[in-house]
Amino acid sequence: MASLFSKIVKGEIPCYKVAETNDYLAFLDIFPLKQGHTLVIPKKETDYIFDIDDQQLAGLHVFSKQVAHAIKKVVPCKRIGVAVIGLEVPHAHIHLVPMNEMNDINFDRPKLKLPAHEMQQLAQAIQEAFKPS
Repeated sequence: MASLFSKIVKGEIPCYKVAETNDYLAFLDIFPLKQGHTLVIPKKETDYIFDIDDQQLAGLHVFSKQVAHAIKKVVPCKRIGVAVIGLEVPHAHIHLVPMNEMNDINFDRPKLKLPAHEMQQLAQAIQEAFKPS
């Protein structure tokens, strides 16, 4: 059965897309820790990130770096934190979280619920700041 993220890739479920290439997709987390919290995935469904072949894994990280730079241009923060947890959806993904302090990337914190229009504006601003290499 296709994962939630594979359904997003296929367009069966909508998302707040911030960047996309032939192999990777980045979209806003709908239950973010911080405004700008983004999920980066390979389009090819693989459950565990370390089961991805080396070339795809390297590409995923390079794409994540490009997305992180775009987020940082839009969301005021000191850094973009990176987390790979992989238990919540059986599709490898990287969390990019704007941070000003260590606790900003604590997944035990309550999640934000941002209005749809704010999510759409944020996604569009990050899209405009995204510069693939």
